[in-house]
Amino acid sequence: MTAIAANAGRYPVSAQCRILGVPRSTYHRLRSRPDPAPEPDPVAPDVLAAHAESKGRYGARRVKASLERRGVVASRRRISRIMRENGLSSAYGKKRFKAHPGKPNEAELPNLVAREFNGRAPRTHVCSDLTYVRVAGSWCYVRLLVDLYNREIVGHSAGARKDARLVKAAFATLEFPVSDIEVFHTDRGSEFDNAEIDLMLEAFGVERSLSAKGCPYDNAAGESANRILKAEFVYREGFSDLRDLQSKLSDYIHWYNNFRLHSKLGYMSPVEFRKAGLFLEKLSK
Repeated sequence: MTAIAANAGRYPVSAQCRILGVPRSTYHRLRSRPDPAPEPDPVAPDVLAAHAESKGRYGARRVKASLERRGVVASRRRISRIMRENGLSSAYGKKRFKAHPGKPNEAELPNLVAREFNGRAPRTHVCSDLTYVRVAGSWCYVRLLVDLYNREIVGHSAGARKDARLVKAAFATLEFPVSDIEVFHTDRGSEFDNAEIDLMLEAFGVERSLSAKGCPYDNAAGESANRILKAEFVYREGFSDLRDLQSKLSDYIHWYNNFRLHSKLGYMSPVEFRKAGLFLEKLSK
């Protein structure tokens, strides 16, 4: 019937029905019926499940990686179509307001990391970055400590002020001795120009490393972790108070470290990567 309808503008329907041996009444009866609903894509339930397990954070690329771990093969185009048909999207894509930084840290300290983020041993090189979070109409702050070895968030804190206490609170959440850290790398945030932090790091034998002034690329690993945090967590949640932020932050970081698939880690989680004893390849200069 489709062939007859497709050629209706070129040949009379009655002539086509006579040539094909199809009664005209049968043709018109079938044409009046609504088109049958398309068969559901058999991969759709797996796509929806993978997206739901990420709490709506994954896009097609990570959904594809998640499905492959379950033995389900589907192209990114197919996954994108299924997500689009079901009104799903990733946590990325919208530009957000960026608060202006304060007075920079003018300390004369070297950049020991020198953008060599890969190929580090576990726990030896940790970087840090800060982000702003709106909580019940006021600003709060989140501090992350990121292990360059596998990009695992090994320490975190949230508070109403971006000061030395916020930094020390993040160190207090480490699950390994501070003395394991050889180098602590940061940007030039004013909160690091502080005698309390200097004394803490000196006591544990940790060397300081600072980015160059006005150069975010020197702390790209920390910036990347914050970008993910904002897209997948901060912009998708509401926080009634600081305690609510702290609780939800801990839950997210547990998921991030143990379950989130990182493209840089070959779509493994940071903990999975560490337990496998793998290393990130150093980038050639």
